[in-house]
Amino acid sequence: MITNLGIRENKDWKCLACDQLLKLDRVTIEYMNGSFTVELPCCPCCGMVLVPEEIAVGKMLEVEKLLEDK
Repeated sequence: MITNLGIRENKDWKCLACDQLLKLDRVTIEYMNGSFTVELPCCPCCGMVLVPEEIAVGKMLEVEKLLEDK
């Protein structure tokens, strides 16, 4: 199952190392013995993943707190 984080493809994000536009791709995030497949912007060359601030301090923080409370 892929979790939709509501991220849209953004033509302005580029990988600093490869100078390639980031593309939405499936990535697996692991946390507290759990893994989640989500779509995040990634570099098609080196695989660097961008976690936008609104996701890191918003949705991911909510999930982190829920998992820690269990």
